[in-house]
Amino acid sequence: MDNDLDMLSFGIIANAGDSRAYAFQALDAAKEGRYEEAEKLLKQSDDAAEKAHKAQTDLLFAEMNGDHKDVNVMLVHSQDHLMSAMLANQLIKEMIDLYKRQERKD
Repeated sequence: MDNDLDMLSFGIIANAGDSRAYAFQALDAAKEGRYEEAEKLLKQSDDAAEKAHKAQTDLLFAEMNGDHKDVNVMLVHSQDHLMSAMLANQLIKEMIDLYKRQERKD
């Protein structure tokens, strides 16, 4: 077991989870017309995703530089969390934009 890899994986999971949670909170705020709050929450979502993505990027660069790590289930799980958080963030931004457009038409 590679404790450093597990800790990195846990960090990715935690930050990706925060990113996804902030994105959905932003969506809830937008549904109620609180767009300024939604934008702040999206910023928090982006910041958390950036932390998770940086950890992933650091791992990729280490691999490219010859520091090979055995892939374990925890790392795979962390990648799933990051990708789903990034997708949720992108889709929720689009949904919020649609809410704003619809409100302007009303």
